[in-house]
Amino acid sequence: MSLRPTLDFLLYDWLHAETLAARERFADHSRETFDAVLDTCERIAREKYAPFNRTVDTQEPHFDGEKVILPQATHDAHKAFVESGMMSAAQDYDIGGMQLPYTVQAAANSFFAMASVSIGSNMLTSGNANLLMVHGTDAQKEVFAKNEFSGRWAGTMCLSEPQAGSSLSDVATRAVPDGEGFQDDPLGPRYRLTGNKMWISSGDHELTENIVHIVLAKIPDENGKLVPGTRGISLFIVPKRMVDTQGELTGERNDVALAGLNHKLGWRGTTNTLLNFGEGKYPVGGKAGAVGYLVGAPGKGLHCMFHMMNEARIGVGTAATMLGMAGYYASLDYAKSRPQGRLVKKPEGGEAKVVKDSAGPQVRIIEHADVRRMLLAQKAYCEGALALELYCARLVDEQKTGSEQAADDARLLLEVLTPIAKSWPSEWCLEANSLAIQVHGGYGYTRDFPVEQYWRDNRLNMIHEGTHGIQAADLLGRKVLMEKGRGLQLLAGRMTETIGRAAKAPALAAHAKALGEALQRVGSATEAAWSTGDPAEALVNAVPYMQAFGHTVLAWLWLDVAQRALELDPAQAAPATAGKMAAARYFFHYELPKNGAWLNVVESRDPTCTALPEEAF
Repeated sequence: MSLRPTLDFLLYDWLHAETLAARERFADHSRETFDAVLDTCERIAREKYAPFNRTVDTQEPHFDGEKVILPQATHDAHKAFVESGMMSAAQDYDIGGMQLPYTVQAAANSFFAMASVSIGSNMLTSGNANLLMVHGTDAQKEVFAKNEFSGRWAGTMCLSEPQAGSSLSDVATRAVPDGEGFQDDPLGPRYRLTGNKMWISSGDHELTENIVHIVLAKIPDENGKLVPGTRGISLFIVPKRMVDTQGELTGERNDVALAGLNHKLGWRGTTNTLLNFGEGKYPVGGKAGAVGYLVGAPGKGLHCMFHMMNEARIGVGTAATMLGMAGYYASLDYAKSRPQGRLVKKPEGGEAKVVKDSAGPQVRIIEHADVRRMLLAQKAYCEGALALELYCARLVDEQKTGSEQAADDARLLLEVLTPIAKSWPSEWCLEANSLAIQVHGGYGYTRDFPVEQYWRDNRLNMIHEGTHGIQAADLLGRKVLMEKGRGLQLLAGRMTETIGRAAKAPALAAHAKALGEALQRVGSATEAAWSTGDPAEALVNAVPYMQAFGHTVLAWLWLDVAQRALELDPAQAAPATAGKMAAARYFFHYELPKNGAWLNVVESRDPTCTALPEEAF
């Protein structure tokens, strides 16, 4: 089954992406150029990624003592991706970009995520370079960002440490000024870093001639002590190999050493590393300490890093979505071809009992009600999640190219939706992968079919770029409150507008009413959670709050998608329209009612989990 019809509907019929070509930045583009990009990426994904998804899962990265070895397929896929220009597709012409709308770039990249999510980490390289384009100096943009966008160099983000994990307040990597005149280095104030970073995706490999690490570290105070909390965190560029002001390698290795490879449940094709900074293995200028160049102001590192982290969170949500979609398509194909069992039939005489036609031929499993339930659930989760990610991408374009008011609204909507864009697909598209295994039965649990790998790959996404608990605390503790709740009000306004339109369609009126009630309940739950003003009480059930919030957002998107499908096909004659209507109906009948249980504990600030003494667990 092809992803393309679904993408085309969401891009053009729903989001009207072709209208972006009327804006000055995208004036050279049209639907024809957008389609050409989609065609190219679909072909590369089909030829260079999909056939090797199992290869990179079984031939994991390994260290030969000098370098990390990856399968040739990974090198070939990376080369094809770079040559396509997609690394810098949304960037300005003058740095080698296409000035493509981010909406189209996101849609095009979905082909690669579905074909093989763990071949390469291009998301990190582009995110790293994008951060530098916003917060870096002109020299840092020229030397580091442009070489990343070209694909000549790769990029990482180095946040976590073995002792700290997600608790960035406890970062212990130190950065000290590198001698006299350190502040005058043309590549930025020069420091020497020492410390350890853990879980660094693509932290070492030979895909590119250099790797640009973006590293969080603390600059000691005048007494040599690290400032506690996040206030003292600064951000540094730490290249694997030293470079000059022209972006050429000097031939000297920076003091960044691979301490080990992590071997994960999924995403096995991507190197995941423990890196030691400044241990003296590769002394620079005869002394230990990894050379790093300050990005932005001292102590403002986390502010700068959030630019990359937020982009990565949407990228993780997209990866989760496409893994769910891959499992859905695989289980749908299997269900259409696998004969097993027989249907029940109506008993004679009206007696209430189950009767099977045991003498009749077997039926394909897609004809069984429970299999159809599992397939429809996957469709509702995955196509809904794809709509969410593309909607967020469209907001990025609005923020960059819309009117002043539209851009500011888009910024605030993205603030509120980013925790959902990351967390919702990583939970529910993982559930879709679980259902895909179930549709396959016992075969789904074997490596003879791809669905077990999709589940393993997707399980990481609930942890990637901030766990569920972190995203939930961010949503309820910051995002719905920021700017006096204006972001939540903006989102509610857009939902209310969809409700008003959909209520006029008989096929959608009941759904519109249900969404209105859900939206009102989320609002009252938000107030109830914060009614005592105690953050500990408000946030105790932040995850159920986020689950209900996310389901409300997805219900809204499904209602909007269904309403648009009805505009194009009032008779619901096309199978695609019927599928969208059924998925929307499934979501409103089976999923949205879950909000009640989630919000009950939020509204009452239920202390069940926190009140239990530790020894009682």
